[in-house]
Amino acid sequence: MALLERADYRRAETAEERDAIYRLRYKAYLREGAIEPNGAERFFDAYDESPNVWIFGVYIDGELSSSIRLHVATREFPELPALNVFSDLLSPAIAAGKIVIDPTRFVADREASRRYPELCYVTTRLAWLASEYFNADLLLATVRLEHQAFYRRLFGHRPICEPRHYPSLTKPISLMALDYPLARERVMQRSPFFRSTYFERRMLFARPPAARMRTAA
Repeated sequence: MALLERADYRRAETAEERDAIYRLRYKAYLREGAIEPNGAERFFDAYDESPNVWIFGVYIDGELSSSIRLHVATREFPELPALNVFSDLLSPAIAAGKIVIDPTRFVADREASRRYPELCYVTTRLAWLASEYFNADLLLATVRLEHQAFYRRLFGHRPICEPRHYPSLTKPISLMALDYPLARERVMQRSPFFRSTYFERRMLFARPPAARMRTAA
C-alpha cells in the first residue's frame, strides 16, 4: 500500500508514452533472452493497436518503472494475443459470451524492480481492476513455466495446458486461467490491496462512447 501511494497508473495514449514503454519492453525481454536483438531497440506487435487493448505505464515518483498490456475479449471484440497459440481452448469460451482478460507484456525496469520488490504486485493489480470493471469471467496468465508459481500464489491461477511456442518469443509459454467470479471474494479478503473504487476503475478504463466496451455497472 505504501508503494501504491507513490504509484501513478497512466494509460499510454500518445506516441511518446508508447515509445517509452516499447523501449522498456525491449530491454526487459532482451535481458531475459526472450527475444532476439533488433536495431530499433523497441518491442511491439500488431496487438498493441487492437480496438480492445489498454496499455499502461506504472510510474513511481514520476519515473516509468513498469508496464502491462490488457486485452478484454468479448463476442464483439474477440481479439486476444493468447488466441495466437491457445485458440482451441479460448475461442469456445469467447463464442459462448464469456468476457476474458488477457494481461501480457508485463515488464519492469531492472533498477526499479530491485528498489521496489512490491512493484510486481502494484503492476498486476491493474489486471485485477480490469476484471472488476469489465465483469470478467476469466482472467488469463500466458507466462513462462518459471513464472507460474507467482500467479498461482497471488490469484490462484491454474495451468490448463502444456507450454507452447509463441510467435516473436524464443521461449515457450503456458496458459493459466482463473475463474474470476469464483475467486473474487477469496482474493480480496486475503489481499485487500486489490480492492478499488469504481471511480478509480472508471478513470483507468473508461473511453469515449465510440470506443466503449461492455462494462460492469
